[in-house]
Amino acid sequence: MSPILYAFPVFLLTMAVEAWLLRRQGRPGYDVPDALTSLHAGVLSQVAGTFTKLLTFAIYVLVYQQFAIGSWPTDNWLIWVVALVAYDFGYYWAHRLGHEVGIMWAAHNVHHSSEYFNLSTALRQSSTGGLFGWVVFLPLAVLGMPPMMLAIVGLTNLLYQYWVHTELIGRLGWLEYVMVTPSNHRVHHGQNDYCIDRNYGGMLIVWDRLFGTYADERADEPVVYGVRKALRSYDPVWANLHHYVDLAREAAATPGWRGKLQVWLAPPGGWHNEKVQPFERGTFARFDRQTPADVKRYAAVHYLALVLMLAHFLMVQANLDISARLAYAGVIFGSAVAIGGLLEGAAWAFRVEAVRLVAVIG
Repeated sequence: MSPILYAFPVFLLTMAVEAWLLRRQGRPGYDVPDALTSLHAGVLSQVAGTFTKLLTFAIYVLVYQQFAIGSWPTDNWLIWVVALVAYDFGYYWAHRLGHEVGIMWAAHNVHHSSEYFNLSTALRQSSTGGLFGWVVFLPLAVLGMPPMMLAIVGLTNLLYQYWVHTELIGRLGWLEYVMVTPSNHRVHHGQNDYCIDRNYGGMLIVWDRLFGTYADERADEPVVYGVRKALRSYDPVWANLHHYVDLAREAAATPGWRGKLQVWLAPPGGWHNEKVQPFERGTFARFDRQTPADVKRYAAVHYLALVLMLAHFLMVQANLDISARLAYAGVIFGSAVAIGGLLEGAAWAFRVEAVRLVAVIG
């Protein structure tokens, strides 16, 4: 089972506390449909990871076995600190490529698609991101970092990033110069002009300061969260796929194979030095379908049921053949789509939900 699953109760509890504190302060920090979209994306990323992470981890193991120049000892705490720093350095570059290469931005885009910034946003993870960024970490295999050490420091890096997705915590003094904090990570999720492509670090912000990608949070210009081309949907599957669709359409309309390839490999802004339009704060409006309260409650209850399905899937998937695994994964993905449709008030959603309930029982 994924270790992340054991943290889900902690995630849900801390999100409830955060929402309560924000409400007491009179701040609109949570929107139920948006938060559920983030949580559904987190469930789907765990399911997708059972199909992708084993392969990419196996490649790391193979490179380690065949090309490692040595092996790092695992009984020295200082080596573990070095491993954490080395992994975070690799994460910085993997994360930066996720913003600067078109196809990798298509995978990472989902994490930035929420127009709110709270602990649920941390769980809005990509279902396709595991297909790309792992290549950056292969040099660690050659240098001799054991696979299990990589897995542990990678999980530590990932769990660290959870708490920095909040507006409740202000600036943290000298830590802002060394560590990734809620303040400098808020900048990373902003669509303000000064926020674009800034603050890529996972645990350490020193890489951004070193490589010129750091930006400080501005008191006179509050961060507006989200992406310039808004998702405008509560469908977590579409959140994962919509930018791939945009790239495919652009590539189809671009003449020549070089031009088509460039669409997928160039930064989101292209290689033509297009001038990015300045952000107009006054024209921004958060996506809101005015979802009825009873639908929100229904969706929240069925999300909890989906977490239980995820737990069962992760426990049994290793013993299922590929057709059964795909069928089970399909029910989980379909559940997220159906509930997203209900939150949007889509005409088809009620019929699909009826079919989904039958499939879940099956």
